[in-house]
Amino acid sequence: MIEMKNITNKNNSVCIVETQSFTFAGPGNELELECGDTLGPITLAYETYGTLNADKSNAILALHALSGDAHAAGVHRDQDDPGWWDDMIGPGKAFDTNRYFVICSNVIGGCKGSTGPSSINPATGKPYALEFPFITVADMVHAQRKLIDFFGIDRLLCVAGGSMGGMQVLQWVASYPERVRSAIPVATALKHSPQQIAFNEVVRQSIMADPAWREGNYYEYGQPEKGLSVARMIGHITFMSDQSMEEKFSRRLRSGRFSFNFDPDFEVEGYLHYRGANFVKRFDANSYLYITKAIDYFDLSDSKLIPAGRNIDTRFLVISFKSDWLYPSCQSQEIVRALKMNCVDATYCELQSTYGHDAFLVEVEEQTTLIRHFLDKTFNGYLVVDGYGV
Repeated sequence: MIEMKNITNKNNSVCIVETQSFTFAGPGNELELECGDTLGPITLAYETYGTLNADKSNAILALHALSGDAHAAGVHRDQDDPGWWDDMIGPGKAFDTNRYFVICSNVIGGCKGSTGPSSINPATGKPYALEFPFITVADMVHAQRKLIDFFGIDRLLCVAGGSMGGMQVLQWVASYPERVRSAIPVATALKHSPQQIAFNEVVRQSIMADPAWREGNYYEYGQPEKGLSVARMIGHITFMSDQSMEEKFSRRLRSGRFSFNFDPDFEVEGYLHYRGANFVKRFDANSYLYITKAIDYFDLSDSKLIPAGRNIDTRFLVISFKSDWLYPSCQSQEIVRALKMNCVDATYCELQSTYGHDAFLVEVEEQTTLIRHFLDKTFNGYLVVDGYGV
């Protein structure tokens, strides 16, 4: 059995976790990319939570959103920042690590341990920068499949994720349906709309307009902080709903009066500046460019998710949120229609929430109920814990 490197406690947390690395695609075995280039060697950063059972039937792959990484749950030693889905992964949680073995890897193109633009190009000894090849969501999934092969897992119990993570879920089913028993795409789409592409283009232009970007060759000089900060500020506006912003900030002033200059007067302005400043400390600007381009290229519409004549037995739970205007419910409903037209077992739930797109990270209770019962049914009661799961 494979065990994660962590310690659990009584507060339903996986506690201390360690990020690990898997390297593949060495010379002569490079990964072929959709753009026509090859990439190798490739390192994927990953974390695991729980224990892989003897027949390897309890493995779940958790897939992160645009700015996420392999750190999905618990905390790293000497740090106190929990993983991005910590409320959902752990003992007794939606993805119950008493029952399931959960894997999360940072995507290729990323900057948190996986090979991306900031990684050293073995051909030059310098960061790839814009010499890094263009990658797609399908390329991300093909790389993840190598990691799953490394674990010796023939078929995943479930693939699950929100936003870009949901796109990877759909791509897993499109590319490897025989290796996925169930899928949980949350707050996502079969393809980007023109509006979604437009937001990403503004984000990219804000980065590339910063003189510090230096055509992508900024690594020895420092990040294009202003451009990347503005990019993240734009992103945060799309993640929230009008109602959640009203409840959180309204028109409250930071100092109680107008400054009559261009400093941030309103609390919402200060919040955006804070988010932008923090983001430049943890994310690479070129990775942001590459990954936003990858999700704009993503397109599983028009029978590409399940081609005509293909029969699959993957079960689906599709979740959307009523206040999410970045990935509105109509896009999740389009996924469900594509599945139903091909007689795929699919359950759809639109959850009430005022949090907008961020709801997939913060609306824990209802998602937990849905996901727990969905996984129980999929797992067919291999294990009974605390009276449920049979």
